[in-house]
Amino acid sequence: MEAEKTVLCAASAYEEKFYLNEKFSTLPENIQDELKIMTVLYTNDVGGILVLEYDQDGTLCFRTEAAENDFSYDEIGSVLKIRQIQREKEELLRALEMYYKVLFMGESYEP
Repeated sequence: MEAEKTVLCAASAYEEKFYLNEKFSTLPENIQDELKIMTVLYTNDVGGILVLEYDQDGTLCFRTEAAENDFSYDEIGSVLKIRQIQREKEELLRALEMYYKVLFMGESYEP
């Protein structure tokens, strides 16, 4: 049985759409824009679908999907692009984890 996860946002190269979970609509506009840019650029470069979701511990995870017959999806490029995002956006991703842990999981804030 897979543990419950909470989707933060997602982008799809197939539908050319971005989704932000309404639970996170209180995030500052610039953070929402940053998430949109980051995920849409990923799907534009690699293809498929990128989902950012929190696991049960509040860790922000990247999940990718591709249609079974999508031969344009770059599986190796996907791994490399995610690593690049994690490096370049490390501070943002850590802040989003803290935001989730404090506001949704009720943990105390410790800088």
